Amino acid sequence: MTVLGRLIALYPSLILSLTVATLGWFVYSPALLQPVLFLVILYIILPITLRLHQQVFPLRERLARLSDRTYSPWWGMHQIQVLYIAIPQLEAVLRLVPGLYSQWLRLWGSKVGRRVYWTPNVEIADRSLMEIGDRVIFGHHTKFFAHVIKPKGNALLLYIRTVKIGNDVFIGAGSRVGPGVVIADGAYLPVLTDLYVNQIVTAQPCSE
Repeated sequence: MTVLGRLIALYPSLILSLTVATLGWFVYSPALLQPVLFLVILYIILPITLRLHQQVFPLRERLARLSDRTYSPWWGMHQIQVLYIAIPQLEAVLRLVPGLYSQWLRLWGSKVGRRVYWTPNVEIADRSLMEIGDRVIFGHHTKFFAHVIKPKGNALLLYIRTVKIGNDVFIGAGSRVGPGVVIADGAYLPVLTDLYVNQIVTAQPCSE
């Protein structure tokens, strides 16, 4: 791993330290400033950091070697987002307010349509690599990954590709969706559906 890769791995700890320090400041000297700063650190600074990171280290959808001695833009993006994977409640709260989580994903760079319904326990690993149409329903404990890592000999292969979901799609509870998956307009995914790399799902009538 490069020096930059090691440094950015400290980013989640830095953000966590800032939030703890802000809470401590509030306990010591309560004021409106600290809660505002707390929210800015958790919900504004990180997506802005990712946007800036993309400007300097653009992410390409491709097959690459994560173990190479070059900096991986995906690794940096993962470290910027990992706090929400470690503490999913931070995003679960956003899904309780209609439309707020969709706006949150747009802030990260995803394309999200209108009238999308999110259950509180949806997991998205790569927030900037989602394209979602209108009137999509995400079931309980659905998971979406725009990357996959596979060992090959002494190397780690990393494949990255955007997940694309059309209009009027229903995704059943417990479904897992991999990188490059394309779900057509009107498609229905039954409960516990697994979709693998680059799989294409066409619209089918719901079974009774």
